[in-house]
Amino acid sequence: MAKPKKDQVYADPQAQIDSFVFDERVADVFDDMIRRSVPGYAMTLSNLGIIAQHYAKPGSIIYDLGCSLGAGMHAMGSSLATSGVTFRGIDNSDAMLRRCRENMADISQKHTVELICQDIQDTVIENASIVALNFTLQFIPKEERLDLLTRIREGLLPGGILVLSEKILFDDPQIQADLTTLHHDFKRANGYSDLEIAQKRAAIENVLIPETIGDHEKRLAAAGFSRDEIWLQCFNFASFLAFK
Repeated sequence: MAKPKKDQVYADPQAQIDSFVFDERVADVFDDMIRRSVPGYAMTLSNLGIIAQHYAKPGSIIYDLGCSLGAGMHAMGSSLATSGVTFRGIDNSDAMLRRCRENMADISQKHTVELICQDIQDTVIENASIVALNFTLQFIPKEERLDLLTRIREGLLPGGILVLSEKILFDDPQIQADLTTLHHDFKRANGYSDLEIAQKRAAIENVLIPETIGDHEKRLAAAGFSRDEIWLQCFNFASFLAFK
């Protein structure tokens, strides 16, 4: 993986805050942005390799839906010895996929890597042992999330899993306020100014729509997954394992 450039997208005052998009400007600094913005992100990546070693099946496909720069696929592929595995990364941002292709160059020497510029809601899921949906479902309209998860479950092989990582809400308003404060403190500790935090929050407010743990669990059950567990939570971010 290339050394990340520093995120300064919201460092200067902006007269108008446009809605957040994964454009060239964001793609150029995305690795730094997500690592400094998402508590537990580094641990999520480091354990994806362990998860992949356990659940990847020979001759199957590992999907990364909303693969961005390919960090999730890279984490899984770098230590995976399972034979005949294909990594299929899907993203609707050309800017992201161009950098993803560079980042996955070493993995493509060990495994088949396919990168497709496509809306993940149009992706056919088939012969999948693992599907990763990391910090992506939250950008899909709520009413369309169940259909996507159902198609993922249908495309998984027996014993296959979904890794679902998301920003989460809390039913208790005080807990929500406390965890939001800690999230902002996390960003400050990683060098973001109050201006950057405020402008990023305004840009993403109506684009990223989080839900509670209960909402996710009900939807996973409705999609037909047999069970699910939270394997990692840090402040207001959580990652689920959902089993076919």
